[in-house]
Amino acid sequence: MSLLVVGLSHRSAPVSVLERAALHVDAQVKLLQDTVAAEPATEAAVLATCNRIELYADVDKFHAGVAELSTLLAQHSGVGLDELTPYLYVHYEDRAVHHLFSVACGLDSMVVGEGQILGQIKDSLARAQELHTAGRLLNDLFQQALRVGKRAHSETGIDRAGQSLVTFGLEQLASGTAVQDWALGKKALVIGAGSMSSLAAATLARAGVSEVVIANRTAERAERLAEILNDSGESDVVARAVPMDSVPDELTRADVVVSCTGATGLVLTAEAVASAVQGVEAGRGWAAQLGAGEVPPRVGSGAAPGGTSARGLGDSKARSLAEPEESCPLDLAPVPSTAGFSVLGEAAVAGMAASELEQHAAWVDNAPRPQGAVALVDPLAEADAIAALAATAAVIGRVPERRKPEPVAEIPRPAPSLFLLDLAMPRDIDAAVHRLAGVRLVDIESLAEASADAPMAADVDQVRRIVADEVAAFGAALRAAHITPTVVALRTMAADVVAGEIARLDGRLPGLDDKQRGEITQTVRRVVDKLLHAPTVRVKQLAAEPGGAGYADALRTLFDLDPETVAAVSRAEDSTTDEEGRGSA
Repeated sequence: MSLLVVGLSHRSAPVSVLERAALHVDAQVKLLQDTVAAEPATEAAVLATCNRIELYADVDKFHAGVAELSTLLAQHSGVGLDELTPYLYVHYEDRAVHHLFSVACGLDSMVVGEGQILGQIKDSLARAQELHTAGRLLNDLFQQALRVGKRAHSETGIDRAGQSLVTFGLEQLASGTAVQDWALGKKALVIGAGSMSSLAAATLARAGVSEVVIANRTAERAERLAEILNDSGESDVVARAVPMDSVPDELTRADVVVSCTGATGLVLTAEAVASAVQGVEAGRGWAAQLGAGEVPPRVGSGAAPGGTSARGLGDSKARSLAEPEESCPLDLAPVPSTAGFSVLGEAAVAGMAASELEQHAAWVDNAPRPQGAVALVDPLAEADAIAALAATAAVIGRVPERRKPEPVAEIPRPAPSLFLLDLAMPRDIDAAVHRLAGVRLVDIESLAEASADAPMAADVDQVRRIVADEVAAFGAALRAAHITPTVVALRTMAADVVAGEIARLDGRLPGLDDKQRGEITQTVRRVVDKLLHAPTVRVKQLAAEPGGAGYADALRTLFDLDPETVAAVSRAEDSTTDEEGRGSA
């Protein structure tokens, strides 16, 4: 049997795919059960975090194992196999061991050096042990991975190379300001009470926030976390627990929100965040004016309270709403309507970003219009014209426009008043929040982009050497373990031969006393042990080397060992290992 891992992570797949492929606990359980029920696999474990989904298995056939594990991942994640396959990676035998050890040390994490992965590996092993899907191989592998990870953190400075995902996320929210200075006196709302949310609450408390509110579907867990924070004595933070239906109200009081739940849908929509930023009263005013099924307009959309656009109001009211924006936010000169081509089309061909185009178009649409202006062309109707212009621009290197666009200035945005950190996968907070003025959202996707440029510490090289040494040692031990049942069976057979010969001797020499019989027995056993010692020690050494698996077969053939006897020894060892593993996980 051989170790195989099939998975995807932030290094191989975009966040949008990871988000869709995320496995909740029930799905992980079913995946494990189906994996060990499949023909190629006898053991299985799932490592599922916010930025990776990996299926480990002990398989007897490589190609069949890859096909089966990939199919099972697709079935249980809900992402089609054809769509998932380009993002999957496969590691086999020593490379699979190297991968898990690197993951355990934080070398493969989104934030290099973070230690949270050790707890996630431990949880993964515990789940596999509870479901009896982890046998000798995966028990040994995952327990060794935990030891390697702890060694890396204790013997090197890998902790200086990175932080927890929570700390890194808070640093991104602080935008260059020290987290302690940025967080001082702020009020925090933490949604969820799992390990990541608990770490976020504790980190915020140590950073100096004045209040931490915990919202969770299970009230007891939220209350317990709040109690721990209040009793920790590490800070003066005030912590309290609230039910999930209090989140909208707490959102209006919070300065910082961290969300990490196991919800399959959004916990915070863009409309809820927009209402919180504009205040409770504004949110209630919108709710009173909107009809059933309608949602408040997005911030910066140019819509007036009540859902009426500035153009739909009277002239005086429209002018009063337009007064704060006397010029285009993009600092572009006003462009009058022209027949035959829309302003939107010109901006699209000019290569404006979507947000710049949207804001500029909103300003132009709301700008005062001269009498007798020609109506704009429908953008959908001019799609072919836009495509033709874009193709021409790609060939000649410029846009053949009637006018040359002014340089686009960066869109001015107000300083954030609400900071959101989404550490969930799939996401808890609507990605549309990125477009809201006065809000800063950091999620898994933006963390992945930021971590790509994060500096690497020199200690990383030392950790890589530790991983390489540990992989070699684990591989040698694993290969040696494969021959151990054969050696045990050989010694058992030798002991049976000795016992048989002593019994025959008793029949031939019935006058032997106990002392004489004992001396003869010990002598025969020493002869057998000495004859077997050098070959068995040497065969274990040879079997530990790459390609040494054939020595077990050679022993079985040379000494005509019963395969069932060898298999019985293996089953007995696996049973003992399982019991020890469950006790130490």
